[in-house]
Amino acid sequence: MKGTTPPGAHTEQEAANWVRGMFGRVAHRYDLANHLLSLNIDRLWRARSVRRVRHIVQRPGARILDICCGTGDLVLALAEATPNGQFVLGSDFCHPMLTAAREKAARRGERALLFEADALCLPVRDASLDLITVAFGFRNLANYEAGLREMHRALRPGGTAAILEFSQPPNPLFDAFYNWYSRRVLPLVGGALSGSRDAYRYLPDSVRKFPSARELAGDMERAGFENVSYEYWTNGIVALHLGSRGS
Repeated sequence: MKGTTPPGAHTEQEAANWVRGMFGRVAHRYDLANHLLSLNIDRLWRARSVRRVRHIVQRPGARILDICCGTGDLVLALAEATPNGQFVLGSDFCHPMLTAAREKAARRGERALLFEADALCLPVRDASLDLITVAFGFRNLANYEAGLREMHRALRPGGTAAILEFSQPPNPLFDAFYNWYSRRVLPLVGGALSGSRDAYRYLPDSVRKFPSARELAGDMERAGFENVSYEYWTNGIVALHLGSRGS
């Protein structure tokens, strides 16, 4: 079964435990490292994702959940775009990351309801959500197929899943440069900022092992999603996948 494969992990539970511990170690500097290493382009990717699903976000009464929400950047961007009085849900299974998200939401006064949960076993009813999003967290799941099935289960008929994730650039020259940057620069700078070089060796390695955009689209279709599409951004560094649950 496809899923993340951190060093030394031989089972899905070991992989999940490793990922949870790794993110717990870097939570205090995660935002700083991400914004610096991406030259703040990660903010633009999230904003663009919100625009792609704005027709759902601005629907009165829409139920929205951002899984693997980390320090809360996407869930807060979604909350900012919702009608007055409407809340957005956010979940993560790493307590220090969720604590950082709660502190950020409180500072900004955004309408976000955050809870601790594993994305492979969400504490929500079947067919209860209009939109599920995930930004840069899906590739860290211990089982991608199970993650897609869980998203599909929780969506209402006609509901949408939006997966923003790193990808392999289709241009060979840019791909070579990107791989050099992720292998050489990310571990040095990310490790220095976060105090965990292992984390910033794992993160680019997880991108290289992650399915291609086309493969992920096929996985979504096999999980039952319809109208699956994807688009590359920033020369293919990231891809946004969209899919809907049939009626």
